[in-house]
Amino acid sequence: MNSPFNQLTSIEPTEQDGAAPVRKRPRPGERRIQILQVLAQMLESPKGDRVTTAALAARLEVSEAALYRHFASKAQMFEGLIAFIEQTIFGLINQITEREEAGDRQAQEILMVLLGFGEKNPGMTRVLLGDALWLEDERLQDRIAQVFERIESSLKQSIRVAQTQGRLPQSADGNEVSSRAAMMISYVVGRWHRYARSGFKKAPTELNEFPMRALFSV
Repeated sequence: MNSPFNQLTSIEPTEQDGAAPVRKRPRPGERRIQILQVLAQMLESPKGDRVTTAALAARLEVSEAALYRHFASKAQMFEGLIAFIEQTIFGLINQITEREEAGDRQAQEILMVLLGFGEKNPGMTRVLLGDALWLEDERLQDRIAQVFERIESSLKQSIRVAQTQGRLPQSADGNEVSSRAAMMISYVVGRWHRYARSGFKKAPTELNEFPMRALFSV
């Protein structure tokens, strides 16, 4: 499966004057990205095993002490993954809301972004579901909760826009926005869970047309 950190420039051996290949030293910040790249890859294991720093160091062929020269703690490594999730998802959401005027189509595209992100980044799906954060620092779960709050807030804003445009109904008690947004989040999370339980075989976007229509029915 593809890692979300494929933008990383690989470190290739070079030859000089017929000498044996010499491994280049990573450029500043490059080793940090390598560590996060390998951590994300290890989280893609269908078994859902907890990743230890010892296993991570072994995969990278470095010592655990070498990891801690780049990250103060394992929690900080996971925070790096969460930062990538935030940057990617909310960057795409901003593009959607700037490009698309219809509120309901904004919300639909946001849901597809979320489903597609999980499908392309199974390791990140485990982070979003909290599975990969089990027995890790509690602040990581709080950080993920904040990610979901921001996503739900974006959906609510799009739903409100759709209501003002007459594209979605408004309830008399005013709970329509919160109810729809919560239902949409629940759908995405359910799809992610199904994906993880299947060993990342049942894609979140498969058989998606009917439930998406139901989510936006009037």
